[in-house]
Amino acid sequence: MRPLVVKLGGSTAGHIEMEQWIAVLASATIPLVIVPGGGPFAEQVRASQKRMHFSDAAAHEMAILAMDQFGIAIAERHPRLQAVRSEGEIAAVLGEGRVPVWLPSEMTRGADMEESWSVTSDSLAAWLARRIESRHLLLCKQVDPEPSAMDLHALADSGVVDAMLPRFLGENTDLYIAGPLALRLELARLPMSRIPALCVTRRAEFEEVCP
Repeated sequence: MRPLVVKLGGSTAGHIEMEQWIAVLASATIPLVIVPGGGPFAEQVRASQKRMHFSDAAAHEMAILAMDQFGIAIAERHPRLQAVRSEGEIAAVLGEGRVPVWLPSEMTRGADMEESWSVTSDSLAAWLARRIESRHLLLCKQVDPEPSAMDLHALADSGVVDAMLPRFLGENTDLYIAGPLALRLELARLPMSRIPALCVTRRAEFEEVCP
């Protein structure tokens, strides 16, 4: 079974939701890979760019390193989580029945993508999903998406997902978004055995991991 790719938003950093999502994801009975957001580390890059006036290309590289930093912080929160940097390490950790936390700086070096703030961890999670041929991508957010507005381009226009995500999302990858409501429901029924979210786009054929 291909693993579910889960982006844990950096907006959860320092909040109870971060610990709660980690508890949910670490309990999973389905294979998954965690992609960290940039969190406060990326915000520091933004602030530093304003003061130091370095290029967007430099900021892009630093923001990916910020994801590495948040990933390291996530991985140490639970013994089942393990930081990884390559596809081989992802496969090895999954083979051990553990949960990989992807540090993206090595795999994305030289990748064909725009070097700007338009490409965030949402798009990088979609990029990884395509790279490892995952059929399902879950974005854990601090907002609950409106069921009446579950259109990918509308969500990008409103800033719920990043503007580049529609370009990065693979044609065979289903996209799910989970907010605080989904988190509360999942905490009440641990362990996590299905995708705890609403489906935004359904592209892949049905698999066991689907709700």
